[in-house]
Amino acid sequence: MSSLRDADPGLRAYFKRHSLLDVYETLLCGVFIMCPEDPLKFLEEKIREIMVKGLDGILWDACIDSSLRPELKRISETYLHILFGLNDEQLMTEELCEKAWNFYSNNLKKLYFHAWMHYCLLQKKCKALVKQKMAFAGDYYDTRITRVVVQKWRAWVQFRKDQIALAAMRIQKVFNDNLKKIILRAWHAEAQSSAKTKAYFERLVKGDQEECFEKQDYEQYSSSETVKDEMSNIQERAILQIFHYIDLIDLARCAQVSRSWMLLTQASSIWTDIDFSSVKHKVQDKTVEKILKKWRPYVIRLNLRACSALHWPSFKSISECKNLQDLNVSECKGLNDESMRLISEGCPALLYLNLSYTDITNGTLRLLSRSFSNLQYLSLAYCRKFTDKGLQYLGSGKGCHKLIYLDLSGCIQISVDGFRCIANSCSGIKHLVINDMPTLTDKCIQALVEKCQQIVSVVFLGSPHLSDVTFKALAECKLVKVRIEGNNRITDVSFKLMSKFCPQIKHIYMADCQKITDISLKTISPLKYILVLNLADCVRISDAGLRPFLEGSSGAKLRELNLTNCIHITDASLMKIAQRCHNLTYLNIRYCESVTDGGIEALGYMTSLMSIDISGTTVSDMSLVVLGHVRRMKELSVSECRKITDLGIQRFCQGAKDLEYCDVSYCFQLTNETVKALAFNCRQLTSLNIAGCHKMTDLCIQYLSGVCHYLHFLDISGCVHLTDKTLKYLWKGCTQLRILKMLYCKNITKQAVLKYSVKLEKQEYNDADPPSWLGYDSAGSVLTLNKKSRPGSEKAKSLSQNENKEAT
Repeated sequence: MSSLRDADPGLRAYFKRHSLLDVYETLLCGVFIMCPEDPLKFLEEKIREIMVKGLDGILWDACIDSSLRPELKRISETYLHILFGLNDEQLMTEELCEKAWNFYSNNLKKLYFHAWMHYCLLQKKCKALVKQKMAFAGDYYDTRITRVVVQKWRAWVQFRKDQIALAAMRIQKVFNDNLKKIILRAWHAEAQSSAKTKAYFERLVKGDQEECFEKQDYEQYSSSETVKDEMSNIQERAILQIFHYIDLIDLARCAQVSRSWMLLTQASSIWTDIDFSSVKHKVQDKTVEKILKKWRPYVIRLNLRACSALHWPSFKSISECKNLQDLNVSECKGLNDESMRLISEGCPALLYLNLSYTDITNGTLRLLSRSFSNLQYLSLAYCRKFTDKGLQYLGSGKGCHKLIYLDLSGCIQISVDGFRCIANSCSGIKHLVINDMPTLTDKCIQALVEKCQQIVSVVFLGSPHLSDVTFKALAECKLVKVRIEGNNRITDVSFKLMSKFCPQIKHIYMADCQKITDISLKTISPLKYILVLNLADCVRISDAGLRPFLEGSSGAKLRELNLTNCIHITDASLMKIAQRCHNLTYLNIRYCESVTDGGIEALGYMTSLMSIDISGTTVSDMSLVVLGHVRRMKELSVSECRKITDLGIQRFCQGAKDLEYCDVSYCFQLTNETVKALAFNCRQLTSLNIAGCHKMTDLCIQYLSGVCHYLHFLDISGCVHLTDKTLKYLWKGCTQLRILKMLYCKNITKQAVLKYSVKLEKQEYNDADPPSWLGYDSAGSVLTLNKKSRPGSEKAKSLSQNENKEAT
């Protein structure tokens, strides 16, 4: 059969139109598969079926019985299409075969690849499992080894502990034995000292005063010859630390003791901090030049306060101290703008500068901004010659932009514009002190706070024109400390603002602010961190306001409380203080007239109390007996307590062995026995006021001078029975006495004062008759007054009137 590829197209179309090839294929497949006995008859039957069913959808297996049909897919046209050349649209092409082969190859590769991946993962898991088992085995092995090591180490540690415990027991036993020996020796020495003191007092009572002093001086002199130098046994570092606290004169004397001490006084660590103010009346330019020339590389802090004799040479020497950081030239009369120019050229590292009470002008302020860019603390207190323009210079040049402390006390020439210049120049100020400035107004503070919003501490003492507006402006600052005194315009509103905007405030000082009431204390009761509260002379404060504050968050943390002249405070407040204020160390209830022994008795259980002032109250000896149980008491003031007697002081001193400050002035019932009790029990006494105790005699001073060798301050004003022997006793016994007041001491002569007051830094003396408010005359006889007066309130006036009569 020849191909129809080259046949007539009409014939080809005829074959396709009548599907002759599909019919032939169907019939031939049926004959081949079925294999009928009579092929012709089979073909005839099938042709009739095809004629009935039609040619649509005819398949190659249409003439095959369904049970004999093979399950094959048709992938191309029949071979007849190829024979007759009608395979133009057939599916089986070379491209399809190639694609089929590629498809088959890819599937086969995927199958093999997946099988290989599965095998690799299986091997990996096996290796990981083996590794995990090996790690577990290693850990188990290490644990076993560690357990064995720890067991051996524990046994060794226990053995060492036993040895250490045994050694500690032996050491403790030796320590206890030595401690007992030391205590026994100290007790023996104290007993001997007490016996000598008692014998000394007994001899004084018998009248052998002069012999006692001469014998005591001889014993001290003879013993000093035999006693070895104890300082030689002290470590060199400790001696240097001791030398660091003594003044220049004593340091020069120490250098003359021995060669070793002279070498120690030449240590550079001693000369990093030089204080010329302790010898302000003696220091001259030559001395300052000599010291600074030798130690200028080491000088860091220099204090020239009130050294009025210094001039240009001294300031020239200061300019050579390149490492100087702290300079105090307060009250130096020789300081001027030219001197500050020298200092500014040589001391660029200055951090602290005190120029108070000097004659500096705007020129110095210009130097500050140019030369001291690191300056942090600056005091211009009571410098009256600079103006607002000078303050404007602070922001020029490098500027004092790091300033955090500024003192402008007494600078009444500064206006609102000046404060605005400060705000523009020194916006980082944190501590502001402006005292004794009656021209200070709310507008000044508002101008300052506009840009200085980091202020945490303000002090406005003696600024009567400030009002609640000031605190409204300061509300933007997180205040921690506030001090205001003598202001009648500040009200409870200021406390409300503090309570709302200053949750971290710790120090509140609002003395003599008459408009403050109990509402203020109730307002600040939620504050948690108040440590110091001073409401002195706030006469409207009462128990109703103090109780909520003490019950608030700060009650248990309070350390200092001043309620001076709060006349409405009673024993109820003191009982609440004793219950809540377990950390209180300082309490002042001076002139709280409603306080009685019952309230003071509650304070006797406050173990933290170290200082108490109950002057001007109606307490008696019973209160002192209770306060004597407070072992930590260091300061006691019972001035003008008329019911106090010698017995109360004696009972108090038996418990308060560490007392350092005592004020029993104007207690008319006290005698020499009071001073005897203080001298015998309180050996560390440094300050004593017995002014107005007209029963005191020279014997009490002899008691004092024989034992209290650390006394620095003594007020014997109004003790009319004291004579020149008092000064003689003080000269011999109280060698550290620095301040002595002797007003209205008629029996003390001016010649004796001039003779024995050479060592004193300050002394006040006159021989006038006692004023009538003291209640007695020059002979000590009690006067009958028609109207009671308070000695304390008149004392300041009397002292100011007699300042011109002080001995030079």
